[in-house]
Amino acid sequence: MTGPPARPRSDAPWDISFLRPGLLVTAAAVAVAAPIAGLVGGWGSAVAVLAGAVVVAAFFCVSAVVIAWAGRIDDAFALPAALGTFLVKALVLFALLGSLPEDGWLDRLTLAWTVIAGALLWSAVQVRWVWTRQLYYVPPPAPSSGAPRDPRPDPEKPAPRG
Repeated sequence: MTGPPARPRSDAPWDISFLRPGLLVTAAAVAVAAPIAGLVGGWGSAVAVLAGAVVVAAFFCVSAVVIAWAGRIDDAFALPAALGTFLVKALVLFALLGSLPEDGWLDRLTLAWTVIAGALLWSAVQVRWVWTRQLYYVPPPAPSSGAPRDPRPDPEKPAPRG
């Protein structure tokens, strides 16, 4: 005998709509930074900017999707999902950076600075997204039924005689 499907224990609207502006801002920053890095430091620097931006964007997108997925199941899963995802991403980043040869064609210093700048950029996008959104900590009040009433008399209309 099967029961009704299990309903998620969280009613929170886990929203990941900040990913679109984050990706757009990242693309705009790369469109400016990669040619400049290419002119200043060569092709290795330009590719490092592209690679760093891809790494940062992928890491933020993966985190957002995993945390939102876990939070939709239950709010209590969001923090462990965030911490676990951060640990896995840190290990992947260390392995990625450790596997690059020191004297290779990819400029490791430019890659590192791009990752730092990209993380700060994505953090700024998230902060702006939170500050400009109308987020409710409690459910908003229900709209009143019928036409809105204003107890103040309209100064344009004459007072009723009575």
